[in-house]
Amino acid sequence: MTASAPFDTLRQAQGDKLGAPRRIAIIGAGAAGLAAAYDLAGAGHAVTVFEAGPNAGGLASGFKEPHWDWSLERFYHHWFQTDQAVLGLMDEIGARDKVLFPRPTTVIYFQGKFYPFDSMFSNMPRFVLTHFSPVNAARFALAGAYLKFSSRWMGLEKVTAEAWMTRWMGRHVYETLWKPLLVGKFGDDYKDVNMAWLWARIHARTTRLGTFTGGFQAFFDALVAAVRKRGARVELNTPARAIAPGDDKVTLTLPDGPAAFDACLVTTSPRLLARLTPALPASYLAQLTALKSLGAVVMILALDRPLSEQGYYWHNLPKEAGFPFLALCEHTNFVSPEHFGGDHLVYCGDYLKPDHEYFSLSPEALFERFLPALPRFNPKFERSWVKQMWLFREPYAQPIPPVNHSRSIPDIRAPIKGLYFASMSQVYPWDRGTNYAVEIGRRAAGMIIADGR
Repeated sequence: MTASAPFDTLRQAQGDKLGAPRRIAIIGAGAAGLAAAYDLAGAGHAVTVFEAGPNAGGLASGFKEPHWDWSLERFYHHWFQTDQAVLGLMDEIGARDKVLFPRPTTVIYFQGKFYPFDSMFSNMPRFVLTHFSPVNAARFALAGAYLKFSSRWMGLEKVTAEAWMTRWMGRHVYETLWKPLLVGKFGDDYKDVNMAWLWARIHARTTRLGTFTGGFQAFFDALVAAVRKRGARVELNTPARAIAPGDDKVTLTLPDGPAAFDACLVTTSPRLLARLTPALPASYLAQLTALKSLGAVVMILALDRPLSEQGYYWHNLPKEAGFPFLALCEHTNFVSPEHFGGDHLVYCGDYLKPDHEYFSLSPEALFERFLPALPRFNPKFERSWVKQMWLFREPYAQPIPPVNHSRSIPDIRAPIKGLYFASMSQVYPWDRGTNYAVEIGRRAAGMIIADGR
């Protein structure tokens, strides 16, 4: 594979500073893998991306019904206006003009009602002033301002979110606002989550949420096209079955047989990397298998009319209130139903341990489990409103960051020559998402380029 013309010009200007072209494999065509492929191919390397699934995009990939103009993400996704890594990449591939930033309404459920609650300094203060004492409201404001505007997070990872929020915002505020969010997100592990994770959620959040014209799949299709334009290959439906070191090469076992590469970047889950690469040193394997995470179960319903009469988008739901899922997101209160043939699309989602019964129940049985909760969002709801249903399940979706988690993160440079690892378990303190996947993918690509010089 020949280098691109821009790289030829750069090589003439800089001599051999960029190093000789190398043969590089990337496992996974999600945001991290494709962002890395874009940079590596741009540096003149022969890059091949191997994706086990039929589409690029990973957890943010989508599907499309024949009467829809846009695709719909299998698992709900959006961007924040502070997501500079992914927005910057869009600038580079000429797709920034297709990003949309509506301002949908996020709500929380409290004492039988839904209240707008989407920003530390927008709807939250009104809720706090209405339902808490002046002292608690003042503590909320002061602690919230610190979390929003301070960039110092390292000290926060030394304490749990529960301990920090209880101390600085007060137990009543914590029990009412933050504990339900933590329990919903992390289940029985909520007490272990450190405060740096919650800081990151508050610090970077914006009230406007972003999507891509045509859906997230349209963004990934555009990114695949940009990667291929630089000379890289993207092979879909091509799972890697094993990774082995040898003779200064990394050998992948692929459906067509073994193939050797000068370097390999893996962007899968930690446990999958451990299974693929048993030759990794025991200490690194132990790091991979010690990382805790939850899976995701998402049921999507197509309704013939809106569910939320108020036009709410994202409903945060406390587990103790008896809802059978963590969040209900009415996507078509974020993106117009006209893009989906008039269908009104609702996500019912939860983060759960992979052995939870929701991972084994049939779609029909899970639908019956979820259905009785829907009248709580609209008393007029009837079963006949449901036109169609889809169910998606993923065992690796939400890393769990305990106290001092930064000490447990595996290195991007794995202890096998030429092997690299970049996953959403390493974007800490930030939460998983396409923005930070792009950032860590490009960081890994930079290491591969530097190591090849």
